[in-house]
Amino acid sequence: MESYIQNLFADRIGGEKYGKENKIYKFEKIKRAKREAIQKNPGMSIIDLGVGEPDDKAYDIVIQALQMEAEKPENRGYSDNGIDEFKDAAAKYLKDVFGVEGIDPVSEVVHSIGSKPALAMLPSAFINPGDVALMTVPGYPVFGTHTAWYGGEIYNIPLLKENNFLPDLGAIPDDILKRAKVLVINYPNNPTGATATESFYRDVVDFARKNQVIVIQDAAYAALTYETKPFSFLSVPGAKEVGIEIHSLSKAFNMTGWRMAFVAGNPLVVSAFANVKDNNDSGQFKAIQKAGIVALDNPAITEEIKKKYRRRLQALVEIFQRLGFSAELPGGTFYLYVEVPAGTSSGITFNTAEDFSQFLIKECLISSVPWDDAGHFARFSATFEADDEDDEKRVLEEIEERLGKLKFTF
Repeated sequence: MESYIQNLFADRIGGEKYGKENKIYKFEKIKRAKREAIQKNPGMSIIDLGVGEPDDKAYDIVIQALQMEAEKPENRGYSDNGIDEFKDAAAKYLKDVFGVEGIDPVSEVVHSIGSKPALAMLPSAFINPGDVALMTVPGYPVFGTHTAWYGGEIYNIPLLKENNFLPDLGAIPDDILKRAKVLVINYPNNPTGATATESFYRDVVDFARKNQVIVIQDAAYAALTYETKPFSFLSVPGAKEVGIEIHSLSKAFNMTGWRMAFVAGNPLVVSAFANVKDNNDSGQFKAIQKAGIVALDNPAITEEIKKKYRRRLQALVEIFQRLGFSAELPGGTFYLYVEVPAGTSSGITFNTAEDFSQFLIKECLISSVPWDDAGHFARFSATFEADDEDDEKRVLEEIEERLGKLKFTF
């Protein structure tokens, strides 16, 4: 007998059909394909190039700070919207690393328990039924998911190779612009690895003013750039008038799982986020915030991390080029984003990136993430596990050996 609870689920998560739909999402498909590949190939390991998090622990100086601060009785209890010292460190970090002047830590910075919760909470501050959120695809969908849950609509702007993976803001229809409340961008971009130019950010500021929309720049990978210095949306004149930037400690400081981020920029938007946040959580553990301060005060940590990612990415680029792919070093992030081949010389065809990704897992035990939103691309991450540089070379050689047997056609 079916439980009466089955009829009580909110429509936003499926209503009475919750848990009964047969649709399988791509990350679940990847997990299933991994399990199948391991069962069919006992003794052969998966090379995970799909993982989107650092492969190493936080630096000792940060871990030791957490250990020390966790012992202090004054760090117990709720921190609500954060400790002042962390806000001060965040403002200083923006100035020292990105050249952002004039951020008031009191009114223009609030911590978040990771950047994902910030993206999830912000729609409740601005989205009413019928409002539109402008989102880029491919991309991180959390803001859009919550926009839909509040009765809003999502308008997807494709990130195309011919546009250097920057959105064409001029192509958005007028009827959409009239209802648009928010533009969400993400640079350096996941999954494309593209970086934004100062000219693009200036255009974004002009676009926001003209159309009266709020800009939310997801800067989770902001410090991970290779050909240029790290660049912040907030460093562009007028940016603080129209929006905010969300910075995360996860990628740049190997602190995934610590759940530390901050929102900075327009004081009205920051205040609205703080209000919503105050009704969602009671703040991150103060000891973690204080360890986060140590990280922000030591940006040289990120420089060391970048050396590893750049080395690995360059090696992956060379491997894929030898295999016939069109590949080049990304401007930022730790992802290599390549167009998938048409098939293999043995007669296998790939109609979608998902076809290609599933094939790689099952035939080569190499995991990637497919994207079919704007063309057919696969994302390969440089955060694969390796004990040291020698082990890293071994893994890279194994990647080339496994892929080289397939003889792709383009």
